[in-house]
Amino acid sequence: MAESDRLDNKTLSSHRPTELKRYTITFLKVAAFFMGWALTTAITIPTKNPAVWRFFAELTPMLSMVLLTVVFVLIEKRKVAVPIREHAGKGVLVGLIVGSVWIGLAAAVLLATHQLTIVGANMIQMPWLWMLSAFVNVVMQELLARGYIYQLLKTNCNLPVAVVVSTALFTLMHGGAFEAGLLPVANVVSMCLFTTALYEAEGTLLAPIMAHAIWNIVGGVILGGVSLADDYPSLFNMTPSANTLLSGGSCKIEGSVVVLVLNVALTLAFAIAARRSKDRRRVAQAETGRAR
Repeated sequence: MAESDRLDNKTLSSHRPTELKRYTITFLKVAAFFMGWALTTAITIPTKNPAVWRFFAELTPMLSMVLLTVVFVLIEKRKVAVPIREHAGKGVLVGLIVGSVWIGLAAAVLLATHQLTIVGANMIQMPWLWMLSAFVNVVMQELLARGYIYQLLKTNCNLPVAVVVSTALFTLMHGGAFEAGLLPVANVVSMCLFTTALYEAEGTLLAPIMAHAIWNIVGGVILGGVSLADDYPSLFNMTPSANTLLSGGSCKIEGSVVVLVLNVALTLAFAIAARRSKDRRRVAQAETGRAR
């Protein structure tokens, strides 16, 4: 064996324990962060008003998520950061537009083809508070799935690991989909992949937050076709057709193959946009380096 080969093998052997230690510490941090959030979901809310109760039931874990994020980022000495302020204005605008197109196309296709039918309306007390609660819930979900944990794994491991773990966490948060069947689970997974691609393309967590919020507020609180917590009311009632593949059955919009097609198309579109954005940043950095 050549001397260079022996040196390479020695180098690889010395790197393996270091990598294993880094991965172990990383996943212990992920577990600690997740458990810290999970404990706050057990806090009792002392109120009988359903709208107020739901608001604080969403606000408590969201605030704990913000606090945990700040604490863990400080522990990392800012080596891991959650991008929010960068490209914030563009991210909010893109998120609002994409979210509107996303739920708008899904609902329009299903209503126009009579796979879903609006059969009535409901009177809701404080609808604005229910909508605000849905928004707060989205902020919490996005911070958990694509906040500190995602950035930690992306920094200490790699992008594929971050995507797989964040998708698994997001899917577990929507565990009810497993009871509904394979298609609703596929829609949850593809939704997570799409919003992750949107996140990578826009470079700010605000983009997936706004898109996700539009989806939940319009689809859930207004149309009643997107599954939220059981106590959330909706302004309208929807009835699905007998064709569960298209109508989504009891899951309505979120169980339809139409949504799966949309999610896959949006994932591909924003994955391409993310790659182009990354290439542009690389070229800009190279030009800056040459200028120096």
